[in-house]
Amino acid sequence: MTPDTPYRMRPLPVALTSLGELVLDLRYCWNHSADSLWRLIDPDLWEATRNPWLLLQTVSRRRLDELAADPAFCMELERHAEARRRSLTNPSWFQTAHPKGLGTTVAYFSMEFGLSDALPIYSGGLGMLAGDHLKTASDLGIPLVGIGLLYQCGYFRQALDPSGEQLDLHPYNDPTQLPVIPLRDDDGEWVHVEVDLPGRSVRLRCWVVKVGRVRLFLLDSNDPMNSPFDRAITGELYGGGPELRLQQEIVLGIGGWRLLEALGIECGVCHLNEGHAALAVLERARSFMLKTGHSFAVALRCTRAGNLFTTHTPVEAGFDRFSQKLAARYLDNQAASLGVAVDDLLALGLEDPSNLNERFNMATLAVRGSFHINAVSRLHGEVSRRLFQPLFPRWPEKEVPIVHVTNGVHVPTWDAAAADDLWNCACGTDCWAGDLSNLETNLRRHSGSELWAMRNQARTALIPVVRSRVARQRSAYGAPANEVDACALLFDPQVLTIGFARRFATYKRPDLLLHDPERLVRILNHAERPVQLVVAGKAHPHDGAGRELVRQWAEFSARADVSDRAVFLQDYDMALGANLVQGVDVWLNTPRRPWEASGTSGMKVLVNGGLNLSELDGWWAEAYSASVGWALGDGQEHGEDPDWDAKEADDLYRLLEEEIAPSFYDRDEAEIPQRWVERMRDSMALLAPRFSSNRMVREYVEDHYQPCADAWLERSAEKGQRGVELEAWADSLRAHWHEVQILDVQVDASEGQWDFRVRIRTGRIDPNTLSVELYADPPMDDEPAIIPMSHHDRPSGTDREYLFMASVSNDRPNTDYTPRVIPRHPGAQIPLDAPQIRWRS
Repeated sequence: MTPDTPYRMRPLPVALTSLGELVLDLRYCWNHSADSLWRLIDPDLWEATRNPWLLLQTVSRRRLDELAADPAFCMELERHAEARRRSLTNPSWFQTAHPKGLGTTVAYFSMEFGLSDALPIYSGGLGMLAGDHLKTASDLGIPLVGIGLLYQCGYFRQALDPSGEQLDLHPYNDPTQLPVIPLRDDDGEWVHVEVDLPGRSVRLRCWVVKVGRVRLFLLDSNDPMNSPFDRAITGELYGGGPELRLQQEIVLGIGGWRLLEALGIECGVCHLNEGHAALAVLERARSFMLKTGHSFAVALRCTRAGNLFTTHTPVEAGFDRFSQKLAARYLDNQAASLGVAVDDLLALGLEDPSNLNERFNMATLAVRGSFHINAVSRLHGEVSRRLFQPLFPRWPEKEVPIVHVTNGVHVPTWDAAAADDLWNCACGTDCWAGDLSNLETNLRRHSGSELWAMRNQARTALIPVVRSRVARQRSAYGAPANEVDACALLFDPQVLTIGFARRFATYKRPDLLLHDPERLVRILNHAERPVQLVVAGKAHPHDGAGRELVRQWAEFSARADVSDRAVFLQDYDMALGANLVQGVDVWLNTPRRPWEASGTSGMKVLVNGGLNLSELDGWWAEAYSASVGWALGDGQEHGEDPDWDAKEADDLYRLLEEEIAPSFYDRDEAEIPQRWVERMRDSMALLAPRFSSNRMVREYVEDHYQPCADAWLERSAEKGQRGVELEAWADSLRAHWHEVQILDVQVDASEGQWDFRVRIRTGRIDPNTLSVELYADPPMDDEPAIIPMSHHDRPSGTDREYLFMASVSNDRPNTDYTPRVIPRHPGAQIPLDAPQIRWRS
């Protein structure tokens, strides 16, 4: 395959040949030094689009000839081109830390990717995380490819009418103007794959996006060979109803894996970023069946070893679920190709297959088809174990096999120019592409005056953005010229600036700050300690309550007494998000605990010296200390309690009035707020490295990718012989587990310990494939105590009965300990491979 073939690349002057390689590599999104190059080509178009590919497609031939004749421009172009080439070939962290490699490639599946506004195929946090993951994989040299969808319209764009009502717009994504390339084979033919839908086959076009060292492959159904109905499958991101969503997930999961097969890319690790791509589990197993001739059960047993599922959902209602009737209609062909009944296939996505009213759950399928599962923050791990506990009956909640990898952000994408200069000076230009070991120490060497100067520069840079966007909004409303002209005086670069921007949903409580509007007005207009507030965010088109929250903020920001202190900025997107996290002094987040799985917006302010004021939820629940920011809440769950909302609103106002604003305006003789700067220093030094995607991706590599790759290589060796053994063992467990019994337990006291003797009947199950343990619930939030028991000789005169023994300290009552039996097999992941468990009655 030849994924680097240019798409309709216009002829360039010889001196500008290197432009072709730069404009189609999204590395420019985080290599901000190249911004000056694009600005020289066409400053107005660059500021409006931030899309070098569009810039090159649009600029006149005369302008290109002028640039080719400009020695200074050509020298600058070659400097950036050479820097790009070095970045792709220099030794990476992965090559140094893992010289033997993974032994395979990682395929990262996601419904959305937020890489750049030049490629609008994202909606919010999930896409931002996926984009940052790919960028970091490039920085670190991880052997990874992305799989996603190229939407004709993507997620909706937002505007407000004069009354503040949200308008939902769907401009067309013209692929000729996007930084994407048709994927062509060695003969120059455009690569296509097909997926089966009821009664027809749908043809998918394949595209590729360059992201530094990484490639993102995208599928779209807008092929002239398809019916108009099917061409619209990849029309909108999160648009339409359940049937369209299921069609999109078939394209992503099944079509995505078929594309990897067509390209000949051996991906031993399949990373499912949320359950949308769970059907890749089935297609991967089908591919293995075709190569080895094994049954679906054995193929799934082999391939699941290489599957990692990351869940981002903190509530049951957030999972993608479909009626069994709809799922059966769409998965009937897949079931037939796997050689199983469609009901048996659907059972993989059901908690109780006998319940005909239960809906097929993509997250359940992902859990049952994966070897590792992770949540996206420590608190979200606790929530996820509670959500998925029904899939592991009788297992303690703490032993539900879900760990956490707390999210992180790609720092070079989100840092301001002033912050970038400061970090580069302190830690080197490639500081976010290594192991981060010296970042804290090096950052702390900067003086308070340097940190404060950086903060002032970043805040000042936000002001013209606010002014120009509000002016455009007012012009679009048809506001009088004097109201538009007044935007030139909006905001003050010396005033404490607070940002609140996210999806507008009721659980995020964007109205908490509006609980007492008059008190908020007094805070904003304080004579000595004024505050200015920037608010942005979209409500899902079908979320009436969220749309009303948007309207309330638009109405408040239009009040004459706050119009120069509070603004609502329309069409929250990556560009605006970057402006805000770079410029604000405080980032506000007010979700209902524990409904924020992680959150990443607040992480993005860290590198820019911004501070967080957030509910103790998501990532902030593990990041917060009094030295780095401010917290709302008591660390408990209160549900939708209006009295608690009122209390937290009062706490929020009090923090702003009594702590945050006074700290910001308490200056020394050099006009530096020392208390504020010390918080900045701690936040930047302690939290920025810890919540960077560098740390996150290295954690994925070492704790998940490598173990999954090793397990996959082991199970798939010799055409899956280990998988055959594991499936036979699992069959035996299913058939004979009812024969396993704990017959009796004896406890004797000896010096300082309890001596346990447990007699087990194993039936027809080999005792060497069982583990007998003593289990004690954890005190408070600690881990449970699990003590293995050793196998002793079989008592005389009994049949299939065995004695197990163990001794434990007597610092706890012996009644705290309960014997249990669980399966055991080399290479098995318990309880994912075998969920059986037997407790003492």
